[in-house]
Amino acid sequence: MRLSRSLRWLLLALVLTVIPASSYAGVFISVGFAPPVLPVYVQPVCPEPGLMWTPGYWAYGADGYFWVPGAWVPAPYAGALWTPGYWGWSNGLFVFHDGYWGRHIGYYGGVNYGFGYGGIGFAGGIWRGGIFSYNTAVMHVGVGGGWGSRVYVDHEVVERGFVARDSHVAFSGGPGGIHHEASAEERVAEHDQHRGPSEVQQHHAEAARADKTSYAKSNGGHPANAAVAHPLGSPHAAESHGAESNGAGASHVAGAAHGSEAHAASTHAGESHAMTSSRPGAAHMQSGGASRAPERASAAGSHPAAAPHAPSAPRGGGSASKSSPGGHRK
Repeated sequence: MRLSRSLRWLLLALVLTVIPASSYAGVFISVGFAPPVLPVYVQPVCPEPGLMWTPGYWAYGADGYFWVPGAWVPAPYAGALWTPGYWGWSNGLFVFHDGYWGRHIGYYGGVNYGFGYGGIGFAGGIWRGGIFSYNTAVMHVGVGGGWGSRVYVDHEVVERGFVARDSHVAFSGGPGGIHHEASAEERVAEHDQHRGPSEVQQHHAEAARADKTSYAKSNGGHPANAAVAHPLGSPHAAESHGAESNGAGASHVAGAAHGSEAHAASTHAGESHAMTSSRPGAAHMQSGGASRAPERASAAGSHPAAAPHAPSAPRGGGSASKSSPGGHRK
Protein backbone atom coordinates (compact mmCIF):
# COMPACT_ATOMS: atom_id res chain seq x y z
CA MET A 1 0.00 0.00 0.00
CA ARG A 2 2.81 2.37 0.98
CA LEU A 3 4.64 1.56 -2.29
CA SER A 4 1.51 2.10 -4.36
CA ARG A 5 0.94 5.50 -2.74
CA SER A 6 4.55 6.48 -3.44
CA LEU A 7 4.16 5.53 -7.08
CA ARG A 8 1.05 7.69 -7.40
CA TRP A 9 2.92 10.70 -5.99
CA LEU A 10 5.82 10.02 -8.36
CA LEU A 11 3.51 9.90 -11.37
CA LEU A 12 1.83 13.14 -10.29
CA ALA A 13 5.23 14.82 -9.98
CA LEU A 14 6.19 13.65 -13.47
CA VAL A 15 2.94 15.01 -14.92
CA LEU A 16 3.51 18.40 -13.30
CA THR A 17 7.00 18.63 -14.77
CA VAL A 18 5.74 18.27 -18.35
CA ILE A 19 2.99 20.91 -18.04
CA PRO A 20 4.47 24.13 -19.49
CA ALA A 21 4.45 27.44 -17.62
CA SER A 22 2.09 28.89 -20.23
CA SER A 23 -0.67 26.41 -19.43
CA TYR A 24 -3.97 27.05 -17.69
CA ALA A 25 -7.04 24.92 -17.13
CA GLY A 26 -9.86 25.37 -19.60
CA VAL A 27 -12.97 23.67 -20.93
CA PHE A 28 -12.91 22.65 -24.58
CA ILE A 29 -15.82 21.67 -26.79
CA SER A 30 -15.92 19.41 -29.83
CA VAL A 31 -18.83 19.46 -32.27
CA GLY A 32 -19.65 17.32 -35.29
CA PHE A 33 -20.70 20.19 -37.59
CA ALA A 34 -19.26 23.54 -38.62
CA PRO A 35 -20.01 26.89 -36.97
CA PRO A 36 -21.92 29.46 -39.06
CA VAL A 37 -20.01 32.08 -41.04
CA LEU A 38 -18.83 35.20 -39.23
CA PRO A 39 -21.28 38.11 -39.43
CA VAL A 40 -20.31 41.49 -40.85
CA TYR A 41 -20.71 44.26 -38.29
CA VAL A 42 -19.68 47.77 -37.31
CA GLN A 43 -17.18 48.05 -34.48
CA PRO A 44 -18.56 50.23 -31.67
CA VAL A 45 -16.54 53.30 -30.72
CA CYS A 46 -14.07 52.54 -27.93
CA PRO A 47 -15.78 54.03 -24.84
CA GLU A 48 -12.54 55.14 -23.17
CA PRO A 49 -8.75 54.82 -23.54
CA GLY A 50 -7.14 51.67 -22.22
CA LEU A 51 -9.79 49.13 -23.28
CA MET A 52 -8.95 46.21 -25.60
CA TRP A 53 -11.08 44.93 -28.45
CA THR A 54 -12.14 41.27 -28.24
CA PRO A 55 -13.79 40.10 -31.49
CA GLY A 56 -17.11 38.28 -31.56
CA TYR A 57 -17.16 34.52 -32.07
CA TRP A 58 -19.46 31.50 -32.26
CA ALA A 59 -19.57 29.51 -29.02
CA TYR A 60 -21.54 26.33 -28.40
CA GLY A 61 -24.30 25.64 -25.86
CA ALA A 62 -27.13 23.23 -25.17
CA ASP A 63 -29.15 24.67 -28.07
CA GLY A 64 -26.30 24.74 -30.57
CA TYR A 65 -24.05 27.55 -31.72
CA PHE A 66 -24.60 30.98 -30.18
CA TRP A 67 -22.90 34.30 -30.90
CA VAL A 68 -20.79 36.05 -28.28
CA PRO A 69 -20.70 39.72 -29.37
CA GLY A 70 -17.46 41.56 -29.91
CA ALA A 71 -16.78 43.98 -27.04
CA TRP A 72 -14.27 46.40 -25.54
CA VAL A 73 -12.93 44.97 -22.28
CA PRO A 74 -10.28 45.97 -19.70
CA ALA A 75 -6.86 44.39 -20.11
CA PRO A 76 -5.94 42.25 -17.07
CA TYR A 77 -2.47 43.87 -16.86
CA ALA A 78 -0.28 46.34 -18.72
CA GLY A 79 1.20 44.71 -21.82
CA ALA A 80 -1.53 42.07 -22.09
CA LEU A 81 -2.67 41.11 -25.59
CA TRP A 82 -5.73 39.01 -26.42
CA THR A 83 -5.42 35.94 -28.64
CA PRO A 84 -8.95 35.06 -29.83
CA GLY A 85 -10.33 31.57 -29.47
CA TYR A 86 -11.02 29.63 -32.66
CA TRP A 87 -12.64 26.48 -34.00
CA GLY A 88 -10.16 23.96 -35.35
CA TRP A 89 -10.64 20.68 -37.20
CA SER A 90 -9.32 17.34 -35.96
CA ASN A 91 -10.32 13.75 -36.65
CA GLY A 92 -13.70 14.70 -38.08
CA LEU A 93 -14.68 17.08 -35.28
CA PHE A 94 -14.69 20.86 -34.84
CA VAL A 95 -12.82 21.69 -31.64
CA PHE A 96 -12.92 25.06 -29.91
CA HIS A 97 -9.61 26.41 -28.62
CA ASP A 98 -10.25 29.01 -25.93
CA GLY A 99 -8.70 32.48 -26.19
CA TYR A 100 -6.13 33.76 -23.72
CA TRP A 101 -4.13 36.80 -22.58
CA GLY A 102 -0.36 36.95 -22.96
CA ARG A 103 2.55 39.17 -23.93
CA HIS A 104 2.36 38.03 -27.55
CA ILE A 105 -0.48 37.19 -29.91
CA GLY A 106 -0.66 33.44 -30.41
CA TYR A 107 -2.01 31.22 -33.16
CA TYR A 108 -5.76 31.51 -33.80
CA GLY A 109 -6.08 29.38 -36.90
CA GLY A 110 -5.77 32.11 -39.51
CA VAL A 111 -9.44 33.04 -38.98
CA ASN A 112 -10.22 36.61 -40.10
CA TYR A 113 -12.09 38.19 -37.18
CA GLY A 114 -11.48 41.72 -38.46
CA PHE A 115 -10.39 44.91 -36.72
CA GLY A 116 -6.72 43.98 -36.60
CA TYR A 117 -7.26 40.22 -36.29
CA GLY A 118 -6.80 39.27 -39.95
CA GLY A 119 -5.55 35.76 -39.22
CA ILE A 120 -1.94 36.43 -38.18
CA GLY A 121 -1.02 38.54 -35.17
CA PHE A 122 -2.81 41.75 -34.25
CA ALA A 123 -2.60 45.04 -36.16
CA GLY A 124 -5.02 47.07 -34.02
CA GLY A 125 -2.49 48.65 -31.68
CA ILE A 126 0.64 48.34 -29.55
CA TRP A 127 1.73 48.88 -25.97
CA ARG A 128 4.11 51.81 -25.45
CA GLY A 129 5.52 52.31 -21.97
CA GLY A 130 2.53 50.79 -20.21
CA ILE A 131 0.00 52.67 -22.37
CA PHE A 132 -1.94 51.06 -25.21
CA SER A 133 -2.00 52.99 -28.50
CA TYR A 134 -4.70 52.32 -31.14
CA ASN A 135 -4.08 51.95 -34.86
CA THR A 136 -6.99 53.97 -36.24
CA ALA A 137 -6.40 52.49 -39.68
CA VAL A 138 -8.45 49.59 -38.36
CA MET A 139 -9.73 50.57 -34.90
CA HIS A 140 -12.69 52.86 -34.19
CA VAL A 141 -11.95 55.15 -31.27
CA GLY A 142 -13.70 58.24 -29.96
CA VAL A 143 -13.01 61.87 -30.67
CA GLY A 144 -12.10 64.57 -28.20
CA GLY A 145 -9.70 64.62 -25.28
CA GLY A 146 -8.01 61.64 -23.71
CA TRP A 147 -6.62 60.03 -26.86
CA GLY A 148 -3.62 62.25 -27.68
CA SER A 149 -0.61 60.04 -28.44
CA ARG A 150 -2.74 56.94 -27.90
CA VAL A 151 -3.63 56.85 -31.62
CA TYR A 152 -1.60 56.37 -34.81
CA VAL A 153 -2.18 55.19 -38.38
CA ASP A 154 -0.44 52.22 -40.01
CA HIS A 155 -2.14 50.60 -43.00
CA GLU A 156 0.81 48.41 -43.94
CA VAL A 157 0.77 46.29 -40.78
CA VAL A 158 -2.94 45.64 -41.37
CA GLU A 159 -2.28 44.37 -44.89
CA ARG A 160 0.42 41.98 -43.69
CA GLY A 161 -1.89 40.32 -41.19
CA PHE A 162 -4.38 38.68 -43.55
CA VAL A 163 -4.52 34.96 -44.26
CA ALA A 164 -7.83 34.91 -46.16
CA ARG A 165 -8.85 38.54 -46.59
CA ASP A 166 -12.43 38.17 -47.81
CA SER A 167 -13.28 34.96 -46.00
CA HIS A 168 -16.04 34.84 -43.40
CA VAL A 169 -15.34 31.20 -42.53
CA ALA A 170 -15.27 30.76 -38.75
CA PHE A 171 -13.05 27.67 -38.48
CA SER A 172 -9.55 26.48 -39.31
CA GLY A 173 -8.67 23.29 -41.19
CA GLY A 174 -10.89 20.58 -42.60
CA PRO A 175 -13.20 20.84 -45.61
CA GLY A 176 -13.87 24.47 -46.45
CA GLY A 177 -11.88 25.81 -43.51
CA ILE A 178 -9.03 28.31 -43.37
CA HIS A 179 -5.70 26.59 -43.99
CA HIS A 180 -2.83 28.22 -42.15
CA GLU A 181 -0.05 26.46 -40.31
CA ALA A 182 1.60 28.25 -37.40
CA SER A 183 4.85 29.90 -38.43
CA ALA A 184 8.02 30.02 -36.31
CA GLU A 185 7.22 33.65 -35.50
CA GLU A 186 3.72 32.75 -34.33
CA ARG A 187 5.10 30.14 -31.96
CA VAL A 188 6.78 32.81 -29.83
CA ALA A 189 3.68 33.01 -27.65
CA GLU A 190 4.07 29.35 -26.60
CA HIS A 191 6.71 30.52 -24.12
CA ASP A 192 4.50 33.20 -22.55
CA GLN A 193 2.66 32.90 -19.27
CA HIS A 194 -0.96 32.70 -20.44
CA ARG A 195 -4.08 33.77 -18.62
CA GLY A 196 -7.58 32.64 -19.63
CA PRO A 197 -10.60 34.89 -20.26
CA SER A 198 -11.10 37.46 -17.52
CA GLU A 199 -14.08 37.42 -15.19
CA VAL A 200 -15.63 40.21 -17.26
CA GLN A 201 -15.26 38.14 -20.42
CA GLN A 202 -16.70 35.05 -18.75
CA HIS A 203 -19.79 36.97 -17.59
CA HIS A 204 -20.10 38.40 -21.11
CA ALA A 205 -20.09 34.91 -22.65
CA GLU A 206 -22.55 33.57 -20.07
CA ALA A 207 -24.95 36.45 -20.76
CA ALA A 208 -24.81 35.61 -24.46
CA ARG A 209 -25.40 31.93 -23.69
CA ALA A 210 -28.54 32.83 -21.71
CA ASP A 211 -29.95 34.98 -24.53
CA LYS A 212 -32.07 32.72 -26.77
CA THR A 213 -31.87 35.21 -29.64
CA SER A 214 -28.09 34.77 -29.82
CA TYR A 215 -28.44 31.14 -31.02
CA ALA A 216 -27.99 30.38 -34.71
CA LYS A 217 -31.15 28.29 -34.78
CA SER A 218 -33.09 31.43 -33.73
CA ASN A 219 -31.30 34.10 -35.76
CA GLY A 220 -30.29 32.05 -38.81
CA GLY A 221 -26.65 32.94 -38.27
CA HIS A 222 -27.38 36.71 -38.27
CA PRO A 223 -27.22 37.84 -34.62
CA ALA A 224 -29.07 41.09 -33.92
CA ASN A 225 -26.30 42.19 -31.55
CA ALA A 226 -23.05 41.27 -33.23
CA ALA A 227 -21.01 43.77 -31.20
CA VAL A 228 -21.46 45.93 -28.10
CA ALA A 229 -19.38 48.72 -26.61
CA HIS A 230 -19.50 47.27 -23.08
CA PRO A 231 -19.56 43.57 -22.18
CA LEU A 232 -23.01 42.06 -21.60
CA GLY A 233 -23.79 41.95 -17.91
CA SER A 234 -21.62 44.98 -17.10
CA PRO A 235 -23.13 48.12 -15.48
CA HIS A 236 -22.93 49.95 -18.83
CA ALA A 237 -24.14 47.08 -21.00
CA ALA A 238 -27.78 48.20 -21.16
CA GLU A 239 -26.92 51.53 -22.74
CA SER A 240 -24.74 49.95 -25.43
CA HIS A 241 -26.46 46.61 -26.07
CA GLY A 242 -27.55 46.50 -29.68
CA ALA A 243 -27.07 50.23 -30.26
CA GLU A 244 -24.03 49.88 -32.47
CA SER A 245 -24.02 46.24 -33.58
CA ASN A 246 -25.70 46.42 -37.00
CA GLY A 247 -25.24 42.68 -37.24
CA ALA A 248 -28.72 41.55 -38.24
CA GLY A 249 -28.81 43.29 -41.60
CA ALA A 250 -25.23 42.60 -42.58
CA SER A 251 -24.61 40.52 -45.68
CA HIS A 252 -22.62 37.30 -45.63
CA VAL A 253 -20.54 36.35 -48.62
CA ALA A 254 -17.66 33.87 -48.66
CA GLY A 255 -18.37 30.59 -46.89
CA ALA A 256 -22.15 30.91 -46.99
CA ALA A 257 -22.49 27.28 -48.02
CA HIS A 258 -20.72 26.14 -44.87
CA GLY A 259 -22.86 28.47 -42.78
CA SER A 260 -26.16 27.10 -44.09
CA GLU A 261 -24.89 23.59 -43.58
CA ALA A 262 -24.13 24.44 -39.94
CA HIS A 263 -27.49 26.13 -39.44
CA ALA A 264 -29.34 23.04 -40.63
CA ALA A 265 -27.38 20.92 -38.20
CA SER A 266 -27.56 23.31 -35.27
CA THR A 267 -30.21 21.26 -33.49
CA HIS A 268 -27.88 18.28 -33.07
CA ALA A 269 -26.77 19.36 -29.63
CA GLY A 270 -26.20 15.77 -28.59
CA GLU A 271 -23.13 15.52 -30.84
CA SER A 272 -21.01 17.81 -28.68
CA HIS A 273 -18.62 16.78 -25.93
CA ALA A 274 -17.20 18.96 -23.15
CA MET A 275 -13.66 18.25 -22.01
CA THR A 276 -11.11 19.69 -19.62
CA SER A 277 -7.46 20.17 -20.43
CA SER A 278 -4.51 21.78 -18.69
CA ARG A 279 -3.13 23.12 -21.98
CA PRO A 280 -4.73 25.89 -24.01
CA GLY A 281 -6.09 24.42 -27.22
CA ALA A 282 -5.12 20.84 -26.35
CA ALA A 283 -8.61 19.40 -26.50
CA HIS A 284 -8.63 15.63 -26.06
CA MET A 285 -11.60 14.42 -28.08
CA GLN A 286 -13.60 11.33 -27.29
CA SER A 287 -16.06 9.35 -29.36
CA GLY A 288 -17.77 6.23 -28.11
CA GLY A 289 -15.47 6.18 -25.10
CA ALA A 290 -12.32 5.83 -27.19
CA SER A 291 -9.59 8.44 -26.76
CA ARG A 292 -8.52 10.30 -29.90
CA ALA A 293 -5.34 12.13 -30.75
CA PRO A 294 -5.36 15.70 -29.40
CA GLU A 295 -5.68 18.75 -31.62
CA ARG A 296 -2.60 20.94 -31.91
CA ALA A 297 -2.05 23.06 -28.79
CA SER A 298 -2.36 26.84 -29.17
CA ALA A 299 0.52 27.94 -31.32
CA ALA A 300 2.13 31.31 -30.98
CA GLY A 301 1.85 34.61 -32.73
CA SER A 302 4.10 37.56 -33.39
CA HIS A 303 4.26 40.47 -30.98
CA PRO A 304 2.53 43.52 -32.42
CA ALA A 305 5.30 45.70 -31.03
CA ALA A 306 7.71 43.93 -33.34
CA ALA A 307 5.73 44.95 -36.37
CA PRO A 308 6.83 48.25 -37.90
CA HIS A 309 4.41 51.09 -37.70
CA ALA A 310 4.26 54.53 -39.20
CA PRO A 311 2.72 56.93 -36.70
CA SER A 312 0.97 59.94 -38.09
CA ALA A 313 -0.32 63.02 -36.36
CA PRO A 314 -2.63 61.98 -33.51
CA ARG A 315 -6.24 61.74 -34.50
CA GLY A 316 -9.37 60.89 -32.60
CA GLY A 317 -11.05 58.39 -34.88
CA GLY A 318 -13.70 59.12 -37.45
CA SER A 319 -16.50 57.24 -39.11
CA ALA A 320 -17.39 53.78 -37.88
CA SER A 321 -15.50 50.95 -39.48
CA LYS A 322 -17.33 47.88 -40.68
CA SER A 323 -15.74 44.46 -40.62
CA SER A 324 -15.89 42.57 -43.85
CA PRO A 325 -14.58 40.86 -41.67
CA GLY A 326 -11.07 42.12 -42.35
CA GLY A 327 -11.65 45.27 -40.38
CA HIS A 328 -10.60 47.55 -43.22
CA ARG A 329 -12.91 50.47 -43.78
CA LYS A 330 -15.48 50.40 -46.50
